[in-house]
Amino acid sequence: MSMAEPMDLPEREGMDYDVVIVGAGPAGLSAAIRLKQLDENLTVVVVEKGSEVGAHILSGAVIDPTGLDALLPDWREDPDRPLKQQVTDDRFYFLGPAGGLRLPNFGMPKLMNNHGNFIGSLGNVTKWLAARAEALGVEIYPGFAAAEVLFDEKGAVTGIATGDMGIARDGEVTDRFTRGMELRGKYTLFAEGARGHLTKQLIKRFKLDEGREPGKYGIGLKEIWQVKPENHKPGLVQHSFGWPLDMKTGGGSFLYHAEDNLVYVGFVVHLNYENPTLSPFDEFQRFKHHPMVRPVLEGGKRLSYGARAITEGGWQSVPKLAFPGGALIGCAAGLVNVPRIKGSHNAVHSGMLAAEHLVQALTAGRAHDELASYEASWRSSAVGKDLWTVRNVKPLWSKFGTIGGVILGGIDMWINSILGVSPFGTLKHGKADFETLKPIDQVKPIVYPKPDGVISFDKLSSVFISNTNHEEDQPVHLQLKDPSVPIRENLPKYGEPARLYCPAGVYEVVYADPAARTDPKFVINAQNCVHCKTCDIKDPAQNINWVTPEGGGGPNYPGM
Repeated sequence: MSMAEPMDLPEREGMDYDVVIVGAGPAGLSAAIRLKQLDENLTVVVVEKGSEVGAHILSGAVIDPTGLDALLPDWREDPDRPLKQQVTDDRFYFLGPAGGLRLPNFGMPKLMNNHGNFIGSLGNVTKWLAARAEALGVEIYPGFAAAEVLFDEKGAVTGIATGDMGIARDGEVTDRFTRGMELRGKYTLFAEGARGHLTKQLIKRFKLDEGREPGKYGIGLKEIWQVKPENHKPGLVQHSFGWPLDMKTGGGSFLYHAEDNLVYVGFVVHLNYENPTLSPFDEFQRFKHHPMVRPVLEGGKRLSYGARAITEGGWQSVPKLAFPGGALIGCAAGLVNVPRIKGSHNAVHSGMLAAEHLVQALTAGRAHDELASYEASWRSSAVGKDLWTVRNVKPLWSKFGTIGGVILGGIDMWINSILGVSPFGTLKHGKADFETLKPIDQVKPIVYPKPDGVISFDKLSSVFISNTNHEEDQPVHLQLKDPSVPIRENLPKYGEPARLYCPAGVYEVVYADPAARTDPKFVINAQNCVHCKTCDIKDPAQNINWVTPEGGGGPNYPGM
């Protein structure tokens, strides 16, 4: 825990394993499965902060099955397999306010083709993977947040400690107090997803980002709708970019028609946007009123809502993946292919790759050293090849805007796919996302329409259907390094953008006299937090530090 621990707390109990894995997403579970495939005698544990496996998983998702094919070649034969709906129609549109221009599929690089991929819930995929892992003897503990990294006297990682439970908001021990556990391993894999709390600490401690470009991110927002049968087209994948975002702001949107009259609708905003009055949530709600989207949803029912940060830096931003005693895998390592809007296949591949190098090390009797072979091998692996081809798409979009960037990015992908080289070389990203906001007096404020409660909704009703819940009497997990910064600096300069970039209504500026806007106060509604991590990324003062709340807290996404 980040707060000072009371001196009279009992010693933690501990358990020893060969490998400890933090995060029961596709990367962590794939690593666990591969470890047991290679050596059934290894002891492997996975700790997951969500109340159950899949509770915190959110993705589009059109899933490239190459990872699953490599990990579990028989997965398609399982009657309980989590992916059944294959892509039948693949469309790309550039949207204007009144319509859209379809881009010809033949003009797209082959890697952008979605035929052969599956539409489905990544949350359901992880539940299925967890069952396969447990059948192999992997121990999985959901509802326990990895809150602290353990180190030995030489500074090597030796495992993690789960967070204490039953600490009150004021830091005092309550009658429901339970001490956290130490899970110690010869090696520890961190599969926390984008902007992981412990991953961030490890990157800083071991200088894993030295010589790399800054990490880049987007925020992805998603809703699941059950639509009228006549509006449902099973297997249709529709990607779009353009409206409602302006041509300087990166992002895109999707409609995926899954089985059972379900449609996944989503919106992504690149977090290097400049206008501090932009609200990704409200852009998403506005998008659903587009003439190519609203008719699909009309007469349907919104079932779920969620949001999550997405790693977008790609090849240039991937940190060093190995350090003494552990390694990064999956989205914690930043392995998302941005133009394809896909990362789960690379998560699986990276988990497998790390597991294979771990087994070599363990077989040789090693422990707590650096898996240098894993770091040395990933760029020439399937993961590295996937990211190399698209490495310039994000920086080109950032530099030349939506139209110029998309055109140049497409040309660059074609040349990379055919020749393996780029006329641009490898471009830099430049500024970190928290550095890109312009002062509020230099932009045109964005005014959003009120939600109609039918197609578009407000934040609080959206958070309600994310099933988000936190124990109220616990320390606030959204920590301000300096509590005075939001009102003293961010409010006059940027209008305090936290109240807008947060997709869950966590942050508010409340005035004693709203009409006169006097005596402003910064309020944190931590119980609303859906664990997207956007505040940790985008705050221009880098004053917000997201730490783990009690295990089991946060969203409980159904089938996201």
